[in-house]
Amino acid sequence: MTYDPSQDGAQTDFRRLMSYGDYLHIDQLLTAQKPLSAAHDEMLFIIQHQTSELWMKLALYELDAARRMIAADDIAKALKMLARVARIFEQLNSAWDVLRTMTPSEYSRFRDDLGQSSGFQSWQYRLIEYAVGNRNLAMLKPHEHRPDLLALLEAELERPSLYDEVLRRLARLGLPVPEAVLTRNLSQAWVFDEAVMAVWATVYRDPSHHWEAYEVAEKLVDFEDYFRRWRFNHVTTVERIIGFKRGTGGTAGTPYLRRMLEVELFPELWRVRTEL
Repeated sequence: MTYDPSQDGAQTDFRRLMSYGDYLHIDQLLTAQKPLSAAHDEMLFIIQHQTSELWMKLALYELDAARRMIAADDIAKALKMLARVARIFEQLNSAWDVLRTMTPSEYSRFRDDLGQSSGFQSWQYRLIEYAVGNRNLAMLKPHEHRPDLLALLEAELERPSLYDEVLRRLARLGLPVPEAVLTRNLSQAWVFDEAVMAVWATVYRDPSHHWEAYEVAEKLVDFEDYFRRWRFNHVTTVERIIGFKRGTGGTAGTPYLRRMLEVELFPELWRVRTEL
């Protein structure tokens, strides 16, 4: 049986109307994949990384809004946004499953065509790390050839990170966050602080009395949990495909990525569990 959706009122004539493809700029999206080799699997490699960049764009959008909401003491909205960021990283984790269908021999057919390009040069990924508090100034160097991107990253370093905003909110709630933490040099990476862990211990020992702080803490842990899984999946995918070869961008490859697994975004929230 042939079905005509227009008989039920569906719009099918878009000569003078905006269509789905027009709204989403589908033509531009679907012509952005330009393989440099004849290798079949290069298309997978390109699309996996392009879609990851789109998800990271949304993560940045939500993180930016969440920080603004926390600064404005609108915690309910911030919690929704942080929950969404965790789900975004769940989606990013799933992408590795698709990339892992590519074998070492398949990747080797186009790896040389990548030149010196590498995922660690992703300015959006770097901006996410800076936004949540992992502020490694050495990672500005890969972006020095782009003054616009360098300015964007440097501007981020002048803003309170997500964790900084959370700690400022705890102080406004009357919790004893040290003044040195509240006035610290924002451009520097966060360093574990015993006094901050003591604040979180107070929250976790009496969550009903500190429910807002408790809920925010668990949202941060949710996010870092998925973020850690994303890093771990990155390591295992790279090891599965190239073993221990150096990365295309000159990094040590798998050993470099394994070092990144040791980075803690919110160390007090993980270590406080030992104290409870």
